[in-house]
Amino acid sequence: MVVNGGKNIVVGPTAVTYFTASVTASDPAGVKEAWLDLWHGSGSYDDHDGGIARSGELKCAASSSTATTCASSFQVKANARAWTNEVTNAFAGVWHVSASAFSGARVQSWEDSYSTVKVQRASRLTVDATPEPVTKGKTVTVTGKLSRANWDTHKYAGYSGQSVKLQFRKKGSTAYTTIKTVTTSSTGTLRTTVKASADGYYRYSFAGTSTTPAADSSGDLIDVR
Repeated sequence: MVVNGGKNIVVGPTAVTYFTASVTASDPAGVKEAWLDLWHGSGSYDDHDGGIARSGELKCAASSSTATTCASSFQVKANARAWTNEVTNAFAGVWHVSASAFSGARVQSWEDSYSTVKVQRASRLTVDATPEPVTKGKTVTVTGKLSRANWDTHKYAGYSGQSVKLQFRKKGSTAYTTIKTVTTSSTGTLRTTVKASADGYYRYSFAGTSTTPAADSSGDLIDVR
């Protein structure tokens, strides 16, 4: 089974997110078709509180006399009152993937939770280093903000209480080095200071959580004189 190319499913505050998924099944009598669905809940499939069903045609192709791979497209979007293929903030995190297949002998196989996948609230991260230019040894103030999609309000909102790394890349190099870790405020803002040492780029880097994907800001160049 492959869902979204093996990557987490990231959903923004307004736009529809599209992805594909496939399942391969085998049986001595061959396989007529196989399919999968995503569902959310802490209990069994019968008690699930959210679902993402296929939205496109099921396309199947036999790879041998016994094995067949079936793929289909899916779509999901934010909605404060979720129905099928819609999500609210409460649905962010781990989802179950159910799988089913029919053999050539008309025998059905079903797994309520064959695997899991994360459905996450899209994230954004910004940075601003000042002053520009700056005298060597003087203080550089680095601000920024970590935001994530609010599926209930269809907007981005600050992500509070999160650890974010401040990183520096010397001009002419390719690798960032972590300088310190900063915690976001109640509104998701970041603010810290460092001493100017050399021309280079400052950025913030967020490792992500189960509900929110990792994010790196762009690098902000500081000219040290």
